[in-house]
Amino acid sequence: MTILITGGAGYIGSHCVKALVEQGADVAVIDNLSTGFQEAVTGGRLYVGDLRDRAFVHGVFARETIGAVVHFAAFSQVGESVKDPGKYYGNNIGGAAVLLDEMAASGVKNLVFSSTAAVYGEPEKTPIVENDPTLPTNPYGETKLAIEHMAACFERAYGIRCCALRYFNVAGASPDGSIGEAHDPETHLIPLVLQAALGARDSITIFGEDYPTPDGTCIRDYVHVCDLIDGHLKALAYLEQGGKSDAFNLGIGHGFSVREIIEAVKRVTGREFPVRSGARRAGDPSILIASGEKARRVLGWKPKHTEIDGIIADAWRWHKNKGHYSA
Repeated sequence: MTILITGGAGYIGSHCVKALVEQGADVAVIDNLSTGFQEAVTGGRLYVGDLRDRAFVHGVFARETIGAVVHFAAFSQVGESVKDPGKYYGNNIGGAAVLLDEMAASGVKNLVFSSTAAVYGEPEKTPIVENDPTLPTNPYGETKLAIEHMAACFERAYGIRCCALRYFNVAGASPDGSIGEAHDPETHLIPLVLQAALGARDSITIFGEDYPTPDGTCIRDYVHVCDLIDGHLKALAYLEQGGKSDAFNLGIGHGFSVREIIEAVKRVTGREFPVRSGARRAGDPSILIASGEKARRVLGWKPKHTEIDGIIADAWRWHKNKGHYSA
């Protein structure tokens, strides 16, 4: 049976494809390459097209014998979602609806969904656990939560079981340096700081240094992309063994501040670069840390990369030697 990866040409999806192929799995990939890269797909069969195109998706399901789906494909920039909500509702929810319809028609019962801890909105406490209130504060988080609800409806109607995996900051790259994080424009902190270390940007700005944290800067939970993918593979195995639908946080359970990230990049790279102070950005919570305890207990997931220097070292290897895709 084939495992279908949607969004398999993107940062996280490409690492999932690589891991599954290395395990000997038969993999098919759907990606419209709007933000992904063909070069990042290191195995399996790539179908270039849009999930909202019912005829295209039906053709992939007709050609492949699909046993399970891992769904990454989505627009994922919080700021952009606020400025252009229709783009996010139309793409993220529209694509998921077509995918779930085709899964139902084809009798595919297992779905691992790349959700987000943005479904929680402004947390009341940290670390965040799965039964905390889900009150998204932006359209991106709203679309992901809507898809979780949609999957539950499809389970009631068609028996499709879904593991929704919620995580915040994904970082790092494949340790062999073959694939990594490449966004245009780049908005994630670690790649931005690494670009400053490379001299590709003239400085890095800290947005807010008066938060109620030890050094005054925001704290976030960073998960290595390879650990994250291990969580997806364990969720797949859990469903294949008859596990019930559920939501799981993937987080290491502690965070690093913006200033700690900057200092770690300086240590790992051995390079200095200007650091500037900026005003707080609206909507940036002080601390976002997601407990991964439930995933450890139920899925047997245990992150191996919990030291920030190691996570940054893998990202640095990618950015220093490549950092982009030609295709």
